[in-house]
Amino acid sequence: MSDISSYCALSDADLEPTSFDFLEGWAQDDHRAAFETFLKSAAAVIDARNDLRPARPIPGSFRRFAEQALEHANSDPRLFFETRFAPYFVRPHQGRGFLTGYYEPEISGSLTQSAEFPIPVLGRPHDLVSFHGDQAPGELATLGLSAARQTTAGLEPYFDRAAIEDGALRDQSLELIYLPDRVELFFAQVQGSARVRLSDGRLKRLIYAGRNGHSYTTIARVIRDEGHMALEDINLGSLKAWLRENPKDANRIMRLNRSYIFFSLSEDLAEEDGPIGAASLPLTAGRSIAVDRHQWCYGLPFYIRAQLPDDTGNLVDFSRLMVAQDTGSAILGAARADLFMGSGALAGHHAGLIRHPGDFVVLMPKA
Repeated sequence: MSDISSYCALSDADLEPTSFDFLEGWAQDDHRAAFETFLKSAAAVIDARNDLRPARPIPGSFRRFAEQALEHANSDPRLFFETRFAPYFVRPHQGRGFLTGYYEPEISGSLTQSAEFPIPVLGRPHDLVSFHGDQAPGELATLGLSAARQTTAGLEPYFDRAAIEDGALRDQSLELIYLPDRVELFFAQVQGSARVRLSDGRLKRLIYAGRNGHSYTTIARVIRDEGHMALEDINLGSLKAWLRENPKDANRIMRLNRSYIFFSLSEDLAEEDGPIGAASLPLTAGRSIAVDRHQWCYGLPFYIRAQLPDDTGNLVDFSRLMVAQDTGSAILGAARADLFMGSGALAGHHAGLIRHPGDFVVLMPKA
């Protein structure tokens, strides 16, 4: 058996060995689809395309394992998983696992600023220094910051959302593209990627390029706690509508989320490709998940079972093998995952409905 500790560092859960025979729904899954997604991670490991080094590094032994996977790309995918991995239930110390959904928005935009498209999307600032894992030095670590600003006097906390919106980076020429309003920018930052459709039909892709290091605040919880909306009424559509109908409160509440995401602009991805995740490869709708990067290494397969809403909101059985290929500032915990649902409005509607408990089984590579 492989050294499990090299693949994970669990702080709030334990691993319990199990058998594939005991995984309800396992035999009915599309193992080929899961295997194709896993092979993308294997190729990325071999090609060393992990430009954004995760806080939980990929073990050296995973490279040889990835090579073996690619060598057996045409083998029976279910047999591959069952013979080369060992399944473990992820048992949280408290409660059950929790699932949410995310997607890649498609937004109208422009390469030039105008009254119709006034809000700039910013590229990564030259003075932004990002830290991996728990490497933030001194006071910055005490403040819980994952990035800082390099100044002539040393490192200091980076500007927060309010300061950036008020023009703190105005002189750095970081503007990449322009969007209709701050609401669209905010949710593109929440999702970590976006498609921007220009008036002539061309498609630009916003790719995550870094964040200012401040902690993430869920504005849906603030809106609920302040009594503006009941929790059961909050979904992506209703949240966007409320923010636009209440601009004064919206601006204040969005600024409570001090985290700010910077992007790069790409034209290399085909329309059918998913966005680039934190593991530096395109995500696959329905097969890629975001995990806590401090607890799991990228590339691990997870079998997830839950009762999740379909497109109409009705709960249905969900049993699927998925692959850890992304992360997010709100994804904290060993039994916590964000399911990538695809691109566009329908995927966004579906993703916005998912806030449900679920059970996790991680597949650990055998030696």
